[in-house]
Amino acid sequence: MSRPSSLVPDRPVLLVQLSDSHLFAEPDGKLLGMNTHDSLEKVVEQVRAEQQDIDLILATGDLSQDGSVASYRHFHELTSGLEATTRWFPGNHDELPAMREACAGSDLLQPVVDLGQWRIILLDSSIPGAVPGYLADDQLALLEKALSEAPERHHLVCFHHHPVPIGCKWMEPIGIRNPDALFAVLERHAQVRAVLWGHVHQEFDRQRGDIRLLASPSTCVQFAPGSEEFQVGSEAPGYRWLRLHADGRLETGVSRVTGIDFEVDYSIKGY
Repeated sequence: MSRPSSLVPDRPVLLVQLSDSHLFAEPDGKLLGMNTHDSLEKVVEQVRAEQQDIDLILATGDLSQDGSVASYRHFHELTSGLEATTRWFPGNHDELPAMREACAGSDLLQPVVDLGQWRIILLDSSIPGAVPGYLADDQLALLEKALSEAPERHHLVCFHHHPVPIGCKWMEPIGIRNPDALFAVLERHAQVRAVLWGHVHQEFDRQRGDIRLLASPSTCVQFAPGSEEFQVGSEAPGYRWLRLHADGRLETGVSRVTGIDFEVDYSIKGY
């Protein structure tokens, strides 16, 4: 399910983020009218065409819509051809027991990855049975430990839910409920360069002090930026790439697919 990195010292680290795929047990499952299996397949094809020598694939939550073991196996089948070290963590739609079953015997759920001069820390912000997020004490302790153990590395911290308002009023109540606890840890460690999340189905790029805040499109349906109430956006599915340099600089961008036409089905409530 993953391969060890063959990084040359000081070569930039290339990450690809795939988020919010919302797969179903059945490959013909649709979210708000979009076939999520097909859209992920198209995004993966675009990644393969555009990105060479990927060091890490990050699946940043809501891999599944129905929480089935079959949906996680579909995700693995669709992404395994990218031939990169891969890590997953859950979002609010994921079922961690099923995810663990699908990952059995692999390192897909290991929370800390060291690549080049960087450490990537992966946290679980999900609350079983709830849409909002929360970083429990064990996750904050994991974060503190991982940061403290590698002060010489640059750090990228990742989880599913947004820790700051993104400009969508309807999403404000469903982000991380204890962001102050998160930032209290991050701000004690000067080597934190960026925070990356999913959940919001749209691009976001801001600066908070010395920390870059990044969110990314979904591989399926997008949410309309700046919307007061739940609204599907017109943007196409996509992914984010990140190039992490040995001196702590970070380059990043979003790429979207073309040729996906669908009619939004608002009769399906929620997401």
